[in-house]
Amino acid sequence: AWQQAGQQLAAMHRHSGPSFGWLRDNTIGATPQRNDWTQGWIDFWRERRLGFQLELAARKGYGGALQSQGEKLLGCFDRLIDHAPLPSLLHGDLWGGNIGYDEQRNPVIFDPAVYYGDREADVAMTELFGGFSPGFYDAYRSSWPLDDGHHERRTLYQLYHILNHMNIFGGGYQGQAEGMIDRLLAELA
Repeated sequence: AWQQAGQQLAAMHRHSGPSFGWLRDNTIGATPQRNDWTQGWIDFWRERRLGFQLELAARKGYGGALQSQGEKLLGCFDRLIDHAPLPSLLHGDLWGGNIGYDEQRNPVIFDPAVYYGDREADVAMTELFGGFSPGFYDAYRSSWPLDDGHHERRTLYQLYHILNHMNIFGGGYQGQAEGMIDRLLAELA
C-alpha cells in the first residue's frame, strides 16, 4: 500500500498548473494560506509561504534572531532554490496523519492545503514528522526521480511547517525553526 501511495503521489504531482498558487486562499491547519497566482516559484515560496509565516510570528511576539535571520534567509532564496520546478498539484500538508487506507488497502489522502508548487515541498513534508515507509519513497522516485539538490532544499520546505506549528502551538518550535534557518544560512556561507 505504501508503494501504491508513492506511485499515486508522483502521478498527482504530474498534474501541472498555469503558475504557482491556487484558485483561492485556504488554510494549513488553523493558519490562513495565501495562494495568489505567482509566475515564479522563488517569489511564491518567499512571499506566500515563509515570508507570511515570519510576519505572523512577528505579530505573535516571536522576534529577535528568528526575525533577523529569517530576513537574511528571505534574501537568499535564489541561491537556495537553484532549480526550475514545474507548478505541480500538491497536497500541501502531507504527513502521516493525512493519509489512510480504504477497506481494499487503497491509499487515501485527506485534509489538504492544496496549491500548485514545487513537488519537493510535498515530499519534504512527508519526511518531517516520522516519515513514511521506505517503499513509499522508492516507488515515488521510481515513478518520477527528484531533481539534484532536493536534500538541500528539504530543510527550506520543512521550515514552513515548523514555523506554522510554532504559530499555532507555541514557542516550543521556535528553537527548531531558528536552528533550521541557521543551517540554511550556513550552507550559503
